[in-house]
Amino acid sequence: MNISVEKAIGKNLRRLREEAGLTQELLAAKLQINGCDLTRSAVAKIEVGQRHMYLDELILIKKILGVSYEDMLNIE
Repeated sequence: MNISVEKAIGKNLRRLREEAGLTQELLAAKLQINGCDLTRSAVAKIEVGQRHMYLDELILIKKILGVSYEDMLNIE
């Protein structure tokens, strides 16, 4: 795991989540309703780079936030 990449992706997630007007708790609830068992704590850990996102989580978060993969994965 490359911590700088994880932190950059987490930072993107936080920004996109906030732009969508969602709290960590609300995002986690939407994920759970759609079959992805991700807690608010796990969302928080992803946002600070302490946990990586699995592919199925990435796909569903992208769908919920209505963003592109480029928006989520931009590490520049």
